[in-house]
Amino acid sequence: MIDPHERIMMIDTETCNSLDDPIVYDVGYSIFDLAGNVYEEVSMANKDIITDPAYMATAYYAEKIPNYWREIYLGQRELLTWDKIKWRVFDACKRHNCRIVAAHNARFDNRSLNLTQRYITTSRHRYFLPYGVEWYDTLKMCRAVLKNDPNYKPWCFEHGFITKTNQAQMTAEVVYRYITKDLDFTEAHTGLEDVRIEREIFKYCLALNSELDGRLWVPKEEPAKPKEEWEILVEQLMAESA
Repeated sequence: MIDPHERIMMIDTETCNSLDDPIVYDVGYSIFDLAGNVYEEVSMANKDIITDPAYMATAYYAEKIPNYWREIYLGQRELLTWDKIKWRVFDACKRHNCRIVAAHNARFDNRSLNLTQRYITTSRHRYFLPYGVEWYDTLKMCRAVLKNDPNYKPWCFEHGFITKTNQAQMTAEVVYRYITKDLDFTEAHTGLEDVRIEREIFKYCLALNSELDGRLWVPKEEPAKPKEEWEILVEQLMAESA
């Protein structure tokens, strides 16, 4: 169970290049807790990538790029080098003592952040997040709680939120529409704006099941090591002398 006052980082990335080898041009994060407090929100554009026309031509949401420059000009987003973005995230985790970093489909964000880290530093530094923090995945959490919700799948089918394999969609946009009952909601697909809805999804899932294990990677328990003969003998002697 997560303490209601433990500070958590929700992070989101927007990328270019390809989905298999994503390179980050936008990072947004929010520091919050389950008691309803929001301590910090930051939106950062990666200067090393967003200023490269060749890379940005491959951005999935390339039509949004002019908005980035307008918002950078207005001071609504920060234009920072990748090294400074990494330092800002590291510093926020340290100041707020964050041991949990969460994202919707965290496997993708983990890959995009690490791949960009390796690209920018030519693999001199391979990992983006500080050592010791743990990834939580709101997509995994949604799958765990919504499978037990008898209304979710019929609602998705009623409104056409269905995958190619005829399953109920669980994108952040669709889940947020469900929990807010706002069918007109459209995900912004920009870092900080998406973080804000994913933060609510995180809280929603834990409100339904406070014991939910949202870790992206759960360590496998190693099987018990067979006892050696001398250990068995010692146990027998101890039992006889008791």
